[in-house]
Amino acid sequence: MAKKNYTVIDLFAGCGGLSLGLYQAGWHGVFAIEKNPCAFETLKYNLIDKKNHFDWPKWLPKEPLDIQEVNKKYKTQLKNLRGSIDLVAGGPPCQGFSMAGKRVKDDVRNQLVFAYIDFIKMVRPKLILFENVKGFTYAFNKEKNPEAVPYSTVVVNQLEKMGYDVSPQVIDFSEYGVPQRRKRFILVGVQKSLKKKASGFVKLLQENRDDFLSDRGLKKDTTIFEAISDLLRANGTVPTPDRKNFLSGIYGEASSTYQDFMRQGIEGQNPQSHSFARHGEDKLACYKKLLSEYPVKGKRIDGKEREIWGIRQRGIYILDGQAVAPTITNMPDDYLHYQEPRIMTVRECARLQSFPDWYEFKSKYTTGGDQRKKEVPRYSQVGNAIPPLFAHQAGIVLKEMI
Repeated sequence: MAKKNYTVIDLFAGCGGLSLGLYQAGWHGVFAIEKNPCAFETLKYNLIDKKNHFDWPKWLPKEPLDIQEVNKKYKTQLKNLRGSIDLVAGGPPCQGFSMAGKRVKDDVRNQLVFAYIDFIKMVRPKLILFENVKGFTYAFNKEKNPEAVPYSTVVVNQLEKMGYDVSPQVIDFSEYGVPQRRKRFILVGVQKSLKKKASGFVKLLQENRDDFLSDRGLKKDTTIFEAISDLLRANGTVPTPDRKNFLSGIYGEASSTYQDFMRQGIEGQNPQSHSFARHGEDKLACYKKLLSEYPVKGKRIDGKEREIWGIRQRGIYILDGQAVAPTITNMPDDYLHYQEPRIMTVRECARLQSFPDWYEFKSKYTTGGDQRKKEVPRYSQVGNAIPPLFAHQAGIVLKEMI
């Protein structure tokens, strides 16, 4: 019997965390939609060019694309895909819903939820994997408008109308071997004609987890130390090849199976995107003082306490090497390294997100001011991603459901 190709379209693909995990699970990409040129550059380099993960139809340009434009321009082609697509994966940008940032009711990005629903209406995949932040499940302005419903309810209702059995839940990725507490809204939809319950997704995920991790020498609870202790600045430095006047780290000895797993396939190289920030003397002194004197690790320092300790940014976590990381965001200044007086590098954040070291990040390292609305530099690409290690496990379960 011929081997089945499991076909997937990745919407709001970002730098490719979800696509990478599905690729590792044996899924076959048809195409991906990502509007931002910085994130698309990373996705293209790793999964389109290097891994040849996508077939990419001739009618669709291989470039950054806006889902609203695609829906409008390629209606006929999208409807022609009906019956051939097993899975549509991905969720709209989450910044407007995020509890970590400012929840913005009128953020234009929130409207992309409706573009997502329109896309599903046209393509009608067998399965849906929809991901978003936990804040997606809370209604805006509930105090002023008690009738307000969260966007998650809108999505569930629309998908059920289209004939999908739907199961929404909040999943903490740290329970699946990712060294980071990251709770996300995950919705699985299954065409009712498949006669499978969407609620079976989490049950299968939990049943498969221990075998999946032990087959790879991994465990459920991986600490920050176990994830990144081979990336210390103390190992030595070299000039950063793609960032003028900056220094990058080199590898130390791998001291955990997680590090061995992340370093597969990059023998003889230095870690990519492992460029250290250049801290001024004041900041360096502040960071040294925090590491040596602050009594608690792993807790966010903000408000009045921030001022007492001379912290000028809005807040900071001193990472605890013996615990899993807090949720990695797109703000590099949010985290102080557990041992060295510096913020984390892109590569260290990528490790905590479970990106393998061969996965290269492209475009600028950081950005600021108004450019934040337009640019998605490397730190943001990593902070916005779905951890590939979770996506890989989800991909295996979704294949079982077909």
